[in-house]
Amino acid sequence: MEFTMSGRLEIRITPDDVGKRVSVRSLTGAGDHSGKFTDTVGVLTSWTHGVLCITRRDGVAVRLAEARLVAGKVVPATPARRRGLPAAGARELARVAARAWPSAESERLGDWELRASGGFTRRANSVLPLGSPGVPLDEALSQVIDWYAVRGLPAYIQLSTGAEDTDERLAAELAERGWVRETTAEIRIAGLAQLADRDDGTAQVMLSRSIGDAWLRRYQRFRQPGPDVLRVLCGGPSVWFATVPGEEPGSPPAAIGRCVVDGRWAGFTAVEVDPARRREGLASAVMAALARKALDEGASAAYLQAETDNEGARALYDGMGFATHHAYHHWRAPQH
Repeated sequence: MEFTMSGRLEIRITPDDVGKRVSVRSLTGAGDHSGKFTDTVGVLTSWTHGVLCITRRDGVAVRLAEARLVAGKVVPATPARRRGLPAAGARELARVAARAWPSAESERLGDWELRASGGFTRRANSVLPLGSPGVPLDEALSQVIDWYAVRGLPAYIQLSTGAEDTDERLAAELAERGWVRETTAEIRIAGLAQLADRDDGTAQVMLSRSIGDAWLRRYQRFRQPGPDVLRVLCGGPSVWFATVPGEEPGSPPAAIGRCVVDGRWAGFTAVEVDPARRREGLASAVMAALARKALDEGASAAYLQAETDNEGARALYDGMGFATHHAYHHWRAPQH
């Protein structure tokens, strides 16, 4: 890692650079001359009392003693656009994804959206902060906790990290107040046309505007599909459901999927395959059929969300040409 044109190591950051993306090198080990270094890249979220806090793109906050710094510089944010991929900002994707997975109930707190759906998925039962809450942070957090408590739900805040307009500073402030990061997912993007071309035509994919009982039998994210579940799944600007019928009459579908078209974006969710039918290309067939329908409606870009511990889904989406744009995390309020 080079920090100057001449290769010399220099500390070229100050507390005035809080909020910027930085790259630093610091000493490790007990001795000042151990010769062991560690490099950290992320957003400088605070610099107080001789300690720097740098929040990495995976949402982890790293604290470094100022006295241990060897080098540091401000670096450009990682660009969202990659070759062959649609250009996008994290805030744009957050808004589009929220419209595609709408909560049954919501309330505004400044630029924060408080969302509740009877506990069905953290996405639909968490705060989406897209700016200032309009009140001091501690007051906003207190209102958030009370709002969810009235509904019998834990308080969660969904924060993005790893792109130019994400929430590293707020993540660091939540960590300092004892909030706990519980889950991490990736927002992945791809060109839509390449998905539409992946189907080999061997699977029969049926598309519908309505969700249907058969589709719900394959979807395994709830015990009973109550009103809140249906509001989330059926909500969105232009919603399509895909079904690959099962082999036996009356059996659950072999595969399902859901796509929401919103302007240039097509968002893919709820892609599930019968475990006994995996590796038959059914997920690709479902997504290709939905992609063609989205192209017909004028969309050109695709996105989806995959939890980082779902290795099978991540490998599948890698093969489809999806690339990680940024990550998001759900932070839970401290329990007292």
